[in-house]
Amino acid sequence: IRDRAGVEALFREESPDAVCHLAARAGVRPSIKDPFLYEEVNCLGTLNLLDAARSVNVRNFVFASSSSVYGINSKVPFSEEDPITCPISPYASTKRAGELMSYTYSHLYGLNVTCLRFFTVYGERGRPDMAVAKFTKAVREGREIEVYGDGSARRDFTYVGDILDGVMRSIYTPSRYEIVNIGGANMIDVNGLISLIEKNLGKKAVVKYSETAPGDVPITYADVTKAKRLLGFAPKVRIDEGVARYVRWFLEREGAISA
Repeated sequence: IRDRAGVEALFREESPDAVCHLAARAGVRPSIKDPFLYEEVNCLGTLNLLDAARSVNVRNFVFASSSSVYGINSKVPFSEEDPITCPISPYASTKRAGELMSYTYSHLYGLNVTCLRFFTVYGERGRPDMAVAKFTKAVREGREIEVYGDGSARRDFTYVGDILDGVMRSIYTPSRYEIVNIGGANMIDVNGLISLIEKNLGKKAVVKYSETAPGDVPITYADVTKAKRLLGFAPKVRIDEGVARYVRWFLEREGAISA
């Protein structure tokens, strides 16, 4: 998506009705190590897509943002109306920048845009660096889990099936410009997540606690009132069911259980 000429040529060739922009460099800690790459991909790449969408009169543009934009927010649950002034990682800043550039294109060119703030996505085929996947693999292999902080950090884990439901609803529900939280299944702290993984694997974790990592936030918690009102969205898969699904999928891939 950094290839402006390539993006423009693709849009001219395909002339899409809608764009669902999920491409990004993701992750808080990697963004601290390489902020320039995050800026190029997440900001310039998003601008390339927005401008290409404008040029062929795309009817709806859905942008994958992140709950990371809320930063250290003492007000919970997080609402789309909360002021977003203090992102604490390059990743969060680039996602907020994408939201703002999306607003600019909506304002100037009448482009319909919905920015979806995803809350801690997990599930089958998920990123291997995310907690559910990373911890499951480590516990299964008898390796040590490194937990940043004391394990009390809470996350609003959102199962990938619920994320996809929110994405599809947004694609087929154009708005001039809206920011919408997609999450809200239920919160759990990191220690509780580890316990669920232990239960489903039938194996104890070896946990090493270390200092809180820069850029990490103590809590994420989605207010999905707006998602329900605009999209008819409601999360369906709670964390205990979602972890059980993920662990079963993981074990099937290992051949540890039959499909």
